[in-house]
Amino acid sequence: MTTVGDFCSYLEQFAPVHLAADWDNVGLLLGDRSASAAKVMTCLTVTDETVQEALSQQVELIITHHPFPFSPVKKISTDTWTGKNLWHLASAGISVYSPHTAFDSARGGINQQLAEGLHLTDIQSLEPFSDVNDGESESQLGAGRVGCCEPTTLVDLADRLKSFLGIQVLQMVGDESRQVDKVGIACGSAGDFIQSASRHGCDVFITGEARFHASLEARSLGLAMILPGHFASERFAMNIMAEQLQQQFTGSVVWASKEEADPLRWL
Repeated sequence: MTTVGDFCSYLEQFAPVHLAADWDNVGLLLGDRSASAAKVMTCLTVTDETVQEALSQQVELIITHHPFPFSPVKKISTDTWTGKNLWHLASAGISVYSPHTAFDSARGGINQQLAEGLHLTDIQSLEPFSDVNDGESESQLGAGRVGCCEPTTLVDLADRLKSFLGIQVLQMVGDESRQVDKVGIACGSAGDFIQSASRHGCDVFITGEARFHASLEARSLGLAMILPGHFASERFAMNIMAEQLQQQFTGSVVWASKEEADPLRWL
């Protein structure tokens, strides 16, 4: 029998918890390591839809990128959205694991996958970790990524990103005809990395979403931005994770949520 603990051990090796940000909440957040994990579902976020899918499909383990719960919970009751979903999951014996920022920063994590998906070369961490515990060089582990591409225009790079992520639209900061060849990447909502991307000499910084004033800051630094959306910048990796886990745990059935969707609509 494959257990929740077996999946936890694999994920803890793939995305070690010490790579997570200090403010984050990662690891096994709900459940029993000794419980069966015959049916496993990945998703970006625990929502009403993903909880209902897990319940209807008799899932035993949810692997969600975004932690659930994220903040401390004082009570678990159906009076609150968090309490309601925690109650439903626990009542059904469904465990929850989140790798979050550990997965972002891992050697084969989301930012690395984005960089490789864009065929960047000389890929390094945007903000290398100073304390690496597993023997890998600092260039291989850390927050974000920076790499080079063949000289191209901003709009052509944006089209390449849309193709990789399977999306139709995105947002940009900067002249679409601008020439770019050095690219910074940080998935999700990572406007705080704009200064790092500028210090690395990046022509363009790719992140899921950014505040209005962060976009102005990037423009003032001469840094273009490509914003495909928070969902698009990370959800693809949960599809890949489901495939990897299925190959690793052939005795279990693993799939990416079929009901999860971006809550934002582009008109």
